[in-house]
Amino acid sequence: MNDLPFGFSNRDDDDRKRGDEPSGPGPNDPFGFGIGGSGAGGFDPAQLGQMLTSLGQMLSGMGQPGSAQAGPVNYDVAKRLARQQLGPTVAPVSSGAAGAVTDAAHLAELWLDGATTLPAGAAKTVAWTANDWIEQTLPTWQRLCDPVAEQISGMWTAALPEEARQFAAPMVGMLGQMGGLAFGSQLGQALGQLAKEVLTSTDIGLPLGPTGTAALLPAAISEFSAGLEQPESEILVFLAAREAAHQRLFAHVPWLRQQVLGAVEDYARGIRMDFSAMEQAAQNIDPMSLTDPSKLEEILAQGTFEPQTTPEQKQALERLETLLALIEGWVQVVVADAVGDRLPGAGALAETLRRRRATGGPAEQTFATLVGLELRPRKLREAAALWRRLTSDAGMTARDRVWAHPDLLPDSDDLDSPAGFIDSVIGGGATVFDDPLAQLAETEARERAAREQKDDDNTGPDLGKEGGEAS
Repeated sequence: MNDLPFGFSNRDDDDRKRGDEPSGPGPNDPFGFGIGGSGAGGFDPAQLGQMLTSLGQMLSGMGQPGSAQAGPVNYDVAKRLARQQLGPTVAPVSSGAAGAVTDAAHLAELWLDGATTLPAGAAKTVAWTANDWIEQTLPTWQRLCDPVAEQISGMWTAALPEEARQFAAPMVGMLGQMGGLAFGSQLGQALGQLAKEVLTSTDIGLPLGPTGTAALLPAAISEFSAGLEQPESEILVFLAAREAAHQRLFAHVPWLRQQVLGAVEDYARGIRMDFSAMEQAAQNIDPMSLTDPSKLEEILAQGTFEPQTTPEQKQALERLETLLALIEGWVQVVVADAVGDRLPGAGALAETLRRRRATGGPAEQTFATLVGLELRPRKLREAAALWRRLTSDAGMTARDRVWAHPDLLPDSDDLDSPAGFIDSVIGGGATVFDDPLAQLAETEARERAAREQKDDDNTGPDLGKEGGEAS
């Protein structure tokens, strides 16, 4: 899987191994074009018919009912390819598995009530198949991927002179549709792989599912549990507690969902291409060298055709990584307090899931492919330690009040040195934005009480002074 969005390549890209891959469509050749075959110049003439057939099927599909491409990504293609990766049949969730999910969620919610001041956030808890996950999370993926696709597609048109842009309008429209197919293909490949392995709707730290719906995937949880020593029923309750904790946070911190998804969108909008470097590189390229795969690889490895990382992207990435670490750290502490000694293997399960995230599994690879950034909460341990100390030193209520406003959250520096932040919370810093109107009313009430007390202490009211204060 590529580590950069929509086919941009670097020296570590798997495309350099295309010659070793089996023939036919694959993640690096989604349309079956047979690029990098055994023929002269890296192209096998025997595959020309297959390539033209695939291209004809794609183009004819554009006009089929229900396949219209309204945006920069063809999500019908994405959905079809994702489901194809799951195989011809996906077993439905059995009534027993659905009942187990419901019971686990109910128990988890009861335990969480004593570990956080945030009430239950999910209106319902459901059991999903991998197909359900694809269907239910696709609207959120659309929100995340559209800015990337629009930015990359728009760059090529924006770089053309106005006269050339008008002349090339029909071709640009066709290329836009082809680009939408390519983006949709890559999205489908990525989501199909991820759907096989996610355990819950918030497994990668983002609120991917519908608002108010908690979801667990029993088939993936069974496969995940097979390699662990704990009973599957305990693992199910532990994962249900994590899902419920995420749902409480996203439901009762109204700005949080927008902050997380907005950081991803800000990163995508910051994508830039160095067209001057591309133009210079194109002038220096010998057309005959493009028939030599090793020469082409050498050109691509120079990074000329890759998106350039901008300061705005770096800032958005730091905000996103810190926010994800704070979310995951809070969930880890709250779930640990909720399950307590009720699940003896909870600590080992938490460490297993932390390593699963930290090692850059399928979630990170998928997100790197789709959006071009690594979805990894790099300071998860530090965030969990801060929430733990805050719980011990300031209490559960003060800890949860920190989520009242984004300005109250610790930043990346606070995660490294949390003492100052914890002192500010203990000193009342986390109540400033709880309710600005209530805070103003409380201040006015204190001032009024002080004036009345002063009047009572005097033989008579100082009308002149009080009138001056009132004015």
